[in-house]
Amino acid sequence: MAVIVDTETDAPSGSPAPPRVPTWTLIAFALGGLVLLGIAAVAIAWQEEPPAIRPAWGGSVLDPAPDRPATDLIDTDGAPFDLRRATAGQLTLVFFGYTNCPDICSVQMATLKQSLDRVEVPAKVVFVTTDPARDTPERLRSWLDSFDPAFTGLTGSEAAIARAQRDMGVTVAVADEVEKDGAYTVGHSSAVYVFTTDDRAHLAYPAGTRQELWTNDLPRIANEAAWQPAS
Repeated sequence: MAVIVDTETDAPSGSPAPPRVPTWTLIAFALGGLVLLGIAAVAIAWQEEPPAIRPAWGGSVLDPAPDRPATDLIDTDGAPFDLRRATAGQLTLVFFGYTNCPDICSVQMATLKQSLDRVEVPAKVVFVTTDPARDTPERLRSWLDSFDPAFTGLTGSEAAIARAQRDMGVTVAVADEVEKDGAYTVGHSSAVYVFTTDDRAHLAYPAGTRQELWTNDLPRIANEAAWQPAS
C-alpha cells in the first residue's frame, strides 16, 4: 500500500505534524551562539595578551599628593635639617611619633627595618618626634640606634613640628593630660608617609601594615621612573 507523504511536513499522512519552531526562536538561538563565540574569543585574547594592570598598593593613595615640605627642624647632632633639601629626589619614609610610645612607634620602626633588610631598595627613614619635651636629640639617637643607626631622628620646637605635620596633611599630635607621676601619652598619626623620587608623598601606610606588604611594594615604588598614583 502506498504511503502518502505531506510535502509540507514530510510526515506520513494521518500522523500528527511535528511542532513548528517559530522564526524568532531560531533567531534568538543564532544570536546567542554569536554572543558565546564573542565571549570565547575575548577569553582567548585575554589569556594570550593580558592587559597591563598595576596591582593595588598596600597603603593608601594620597590624592592630591603633598609636596615634600621644607622644615626648620634639627637632627640628633643638633644640626638644622630641611627635609626638602636634605632628602630631595630620594625615596623617603617619614613617621611622626615619640620614644615613650607604648607600642605603635616601636612596631613601625622594627617593621621598616626588617622590611628594608629584605629588599634592595635605597630608602631613607625619617622619624620626627611629637614629644620634643622628652625626646632630646640624645634620647632620639639612642632609641633609633636600637632599630637602625641609619635612621634619621628629628626634633625641634612644638611650632616647627606642628608646621611640618600640617604641611604634609598630617593631623597635628596632641599630648594627653599629665598624670601625677609626670607620665603622659601623645595622640599622633600612626601612618608612614612615602615620598617618592618626584618629591611628593603619593602613599601612606597605616599602623599594622604587614612586612610582606612593605617588601612587595618598596621595589615597585622605587622602580617607578615617573611616579604616578594608581587611578
